[in-house]
Amino acid sequence: MKAICIFCGSRPGVRPAYKMAAENMGKLLAAKGITIVYGGGNVGLMGILADAAREAGGEVIGVIPQFLVNKEVAHTGLSKLHVVKSMHERKALMANLSDGFIAMPGGFGTFEEFCEVITWSQLGLHQKPHGLLNVEGYYNPLIQFFDHAMAEQFLTPTLRSLVLEADTPEALLNLMAHYTTPTTFPQSAQTETQL
Repeated sequence: MKAICIFCGSRPGVRPAYKMAAENMGKLLAAKGITIVYGGGNVGLMGILADAAREAGGEVIGVIPQFLVNKEVAHTGLSKLHVVKSMHERKALMANLSDGFIAMPGGFGTFEEFCEVITWSQLGLHQKPHGLLNVEGYYNPLIQFFDHAMAEQFLTPTLRSLVLEADTPEALLNLMAHYTTPTTFPQSAQTETQL
């Protein structure tokens, strides 16, 4: 993977571990020569991630809609900043620039962006890995919900396997590096993709 898209909070969260994870992720990706693609903000975990990567010599590409630039939340110290017209354009460009996706702790935007790229994988629009960085169990309820959806037969085990999870950046990157996209989905998934 040459570039990884990171979805994360525009707030830092309450636990110091969230900030530490963002710093560690930024430094680790910089050390591995992997470009970070993210939402282009200078606030919360987004800003912490970008600053840590840049300070470590890493390449960071931001993608931000004009209305957020107008609110003065755009990071001005990035390798490159793409200013786009809409959130839809933002997500499409982030996906196109990336070889994989990671969700760090965040709120509604993070959840939505992560679930959208998983859906795109389910629909066969890409074959890139997706991982949850489960810092201090932050994503335990979401992981349990995915398991519940599988138990209730709204997700097949194959679809559930699209979501990788680990509690450290190193472990998650290792899982993503060895990820193999399922080549075929069960009939129930194929039917769902035709809707």
